[in-house]
Amino acid sequence: MSLREPYNGIPEEELKSFLEEKYLQYNNPSFILSDPVSIPHRFTRRNDREIAGFLAASIVWGRRDLILRSGEKLLDLTDNRPYEFIINAGKEELVTVSRFVHRTFNGSDCGYFIRGLKHIYSAFGSMENVIL
Repeated sequence: MSLREPYNGIPEEELKSFLEEKYLQYNNPSFILSDPVSIPHRFTRRNDREIAGFLAASIVWGRRDLILRSGEKLLDLTDNRPYEFIINAGKEELVTVSRFVHRTFNGSDCGYFIRGLKHIYSAFGSMENVIL
């Protein structure tokens, strides 16, 4: 299929117009503030963004307002320093996150994620390096 052929019967120009419209709708500050994607946007350091984004993505099901509230609670448990929290996570930190619950994602799940993330960042330095 070339780029000029229809995609599922949709002409290229119509698809391009639709995608541009969605880009403008979702890639703006007013949408981002009320969406779970705002969670990693709060951070400037790459590792903090990666971890916040990964943890937020792990709980993204349900109503957006509840996802945002749960994301805030989860970041509060990390003292809003996700990378430092992950790297220094020991038994005390795992007890701290064991209190977290979002729908079917519970404290035990969170503990496994924290330990897994600690391994990734200790061994590879970033999620990007794991993928590369």
